[in-house]
This record gives sequence, structure tokens and C-alpha cells, in this order.
Amino acid sequence: MKILTFTGRTPSDALKKARMDVNYDHMIHIDTKEVQKKSLGREAMYEIVMGIENQSAHNTYNNAKKINEDERPLTQKSADVLFDISSAARQISKIAEVKDPLYEYQEKPQNSSLEPKELKAIKLEISKLGDKVKIIQNMFWEEKSPELESAIPSEFAEIYRLASQSGMNKEHLDSIMRMTLEHMPFKMRENSSTVKRYFQTLLRKMVPVRRESKASVGNKKVIMLVGPTGVGKTTSVAKLAARYSYLLEKKYKVGLVVLDTYRIGAVEQLMQYARMMKLGIEIVVDPPEFSSALDSLRYCDYILIDTMGSSPYDKGKIKKIYECLEGNTTSYSIDVVLVMPSSIKYEDLKATYDNFDSLNVDTLMFTKLDETRGFGNIFSLAYETKKPISYFSVGQEVPEDLVVASSDFLIECLLDGFNRSKA
Repeated sequence: MKILTFTGRTPSDALKKARMDVNYDHMIHIDTKEVQKKSLGREAMYEIVMGIENQSAHNTYNNAKKINEDERPLTQKSADVLFDISSAARQISKIAEVKDPLYEYQEKPQNSSLEPKELKAIKLEISKLGDKVKIIQNMFWEEKSPELESAIPSEFAEIYRLASQSGMNKEHLDSIMRMTLEHMPFKMRENSSTVKRYFQTLLRKMVPVRRESKASVGNKKVIMLVGPTGVGKTTSVAKLAARYSYLLEKKYKVGLVVLDTYRIGAVEQLMQYARMMKLGIEIVVDPPEFSSALDSLRYCDYILIDTMGSSPYDKGKIKKIYECLEGNTTSYSIDVVLVMPSSIKYEDLKATYDNFDSLNVDTLMFTKLDETRGFGNIFSLAYETKKPISYFSVGQEVPEDLVVASSDFLIECLLDGFNRSKA
């Protein structure tokens, strides 16, 4: 039996096409489904699947189909191709759900005519067919790289599209793609899945991360969080305080310093956290008080400093933070962490970094990973600045929604999307 598909704006339109193309007596109706929902400026589309019993009917269909295809507009032909691709992809997925050849072979009688090698060959052909369908689908993607358009092989199209849509800087993406094309072993280019794994491994190696180091005797950790207003610095300070106080193998002594006297609510919020976790807390109004506040918490293993949020372009507030750092008379080395939201585009992240870099930023921390779908902007900033990432904040819960940075986690988010269960 030959399986044929017909499309129309309604099920009856699709059936009418089927009756016009094939002798009705030879057709068997198999399935009818909606393949494109109606929306603004777009008609609904239905697909009807028919079976033809004999060769003569098949010939009748081929002759009629050739005439009709010549008369159809180009846009309709493209739509039909896409529907046929989707149908083929679904069929491939069903066929691919076959048991592993070894298990299949063990369950069959000894006189079975289907050997494991034959099954493996079939699965290999199915895999190649599925990859060809994927390549054809990517041919309909309109965005191209002006620099690499002629150089990107078809099996690289999917990974290039995913990275481009993730918000990665265009220059970075083209540079990395060019590097991939130059150095990737030819044998690994046989299918897009292998290309994706290679690209994923390459990106992981390009993300600088800071391993979390623990405080020790004579090695007090003083960490200052800086960044724009509303990025979650105060909540991040609370998460870090809870982590160091209760979640690590050793329960460390933690103290808090607040520079954010512009927002009374932020001070009260942090003081409430300090009471709940029984932490020492100091409030600094003017830069000269900063050193004495640190000295008051000298019994602590970790000192966490929350600063006032400011626009990246508010030089006055950034200068006040700088004066605190510059006037530090203690022997403590202060690790400056720039906190930024992952939900803004790369250009805005870069502008924020450039304006806060006067504070000699040591590491980067990104918040609101649960509020965005693109993570290429994070990759591009770390890649451009060479500054390591220390932590990710993936939600509002204290202390659960804090993740120690890893390149594996970031690149998985970039290529496959955010997955809270893996955070």
C-alpha cells in the first residue's frame, strides 16, 4: 500500500484534493489532523492521510500530481514541503523507537531471519534519514551569516541557528564557528548531533569560571556585591550568607556590611535575614566608616558586603563605592563581584560591565536565569571580558536558588534551555 498525504484549509478541502488526484475507489482513509492552527494573518491547514491499494491508482496519482504542482504558487509548494517534512520526522521518531539490536536479537528464536548487524544497519539508515530531514528544515531558516554564509555546511546549520538565537554576540559566534570548521575532524561532520556535541564541548572550554574556595585560618573571605538597581544583590547576599553559615560541610561564621543606606527597605530586609541566621551586621553611611565596620567583624570567616544599587551611568554612587574600597585600611583583600541580570541583551551587559569595571571587578554573578530563554549573552560577556563567573541565581528562594557556576550548566542552558531540575 502507498501512503499519500493531502493538505487543505479544511478537512473537506484536503479530501477534495485527494479525490481529484486519485481514483476514489482505490483510496483508504487513514487519518485526518490539523497541522497548522489558524492565527492572525494565517489560515488553518489540515492534512489527510490516504492509502492507495494498487499500482495503477498510484500512476493515476502521479500524473495528476505533476499537473497540479505546476499550477500551484511557490508559497503553497513550500508549505507542502514543510508539512511533508514534519510528517516524515514523526514517522522516523516512531520507527526509531525500536529496541536495542542486541536485546531484540536475544528475544528472537534462533532461526530468526533478522540478524543484529542488519538491525544496526537499519537504525543507522533511519538516523541518517532523520538528519537529512533536520537539514532540510534548517534550509527554511531565513537568517544568514554574511561572513560565513558560503562556508557553513548544511549539517552545521542547526547549531549556528541555536547559538544565534541564544543572544550570543554575532562576532563571537562567527569567530567560534570559523574555528570549529577549521579544526573539527572531518569524520565528526557526518551528522548534526555529532556537530552539536563537538560545538558544546568547545564552548564549555571557552567559559571562564571561578571555583568556590573556602575560608580558612588566616584566609578570611571578604566579598562585595556591586551592580545596577534591582538585579537582586540583597537577596544574593542572603543566599550566600545562608550557604556559608549552614549548607557547607563546615558552618562558618558570617558577618554582613550594608552600604545601601539609600533604600531603607533593603537595609531592613538584610537586618531581618541577619536576625534569622544570627549573623553580625554593620551599617556604613560614609566611606570613612567602612574600615571600622570590617574590623568589627574580624571574628567572622566570611564578610559579605551589600552595596547601593545604581544606574551604570550614575558615576556618583559608583564613586562612593570606590572610595570605600580605596579607603580600606584593613589587611583584608576584597573580592568584588559584579551582579547582573541574565535577562538583558549582550550590549547592555557589556555597557554595565564597562561602567562598573572602575571598581576592579574580580568575578561575575548572573541572576534571574529563570526569567530568560537566551543565555548566549552571558557566554559572550565572559568570553569578551575574560572575567570568571562565580555564581548563578536561578530564582527568589533563599537559600535554594543559588548555583555555583559551572561551564557545563551554562552551555546546557544556552543550547537546550533552562532546566531547574539541573540547577
